[in-house]
Amino acid sequence: MAVYVCSLKLSTPQSIPADGAYHVVRFPFGAAEPSDSWNMHQVGQPDGAQVTNWATDDRAGLIWPAREGWGHLYGMVQWEAGGYSELRDQFVRDPLGLTDDPMNTTATDHRPPSPGLQCFTKSHGIWVYPGTPIALRVAHDDRQDRALVCAEFKLAIHA
Repeated sequence: MAVYVCSLKLSTPQSIPADGAYHVVRFPFGAAEPSDSWNMHQVGQPDGAQVTNWATDDRAGLIWPAREGWGHLYGMVQWEAGGYSELRDQFVRDPLGLTDDPMNTTATDHRPPSPGLQCFTKSHGIWVYPGTPIALRVAHDDRQDRALVCAEFKLAIHA
């Protein structure tokens, strides 16, 4: 059995708007990412699009599975301290509506804040397909934009 892994890490703070909507967490490419030996997170995307600025293009948050199989998703988010009453995160198939597969969310968590830095992890298993990208999305209910100070998003496909 082979395991196909893509491991992404954000260590540059990313501002998330105070609009209550979910936002794709964007990740840098190349040497800034921990592991992508199966080319599931590339500047040149499988549908022909090119990401020119990972920090502003939501496509930089997509993992395009290298093959069909049982996928185990892992996420980690760390929010700056703020005036939240709720923090949200979820995994989603095709969050940008790029394929014929309708957007499909899973493993949605709504969390109350704790004092100080907000640190959360999650994992969830789903079936993944090469033509359907997946992403990690987050939301908050503070009155002002808030930063994710660190995030990770990982996919392991067991095939």
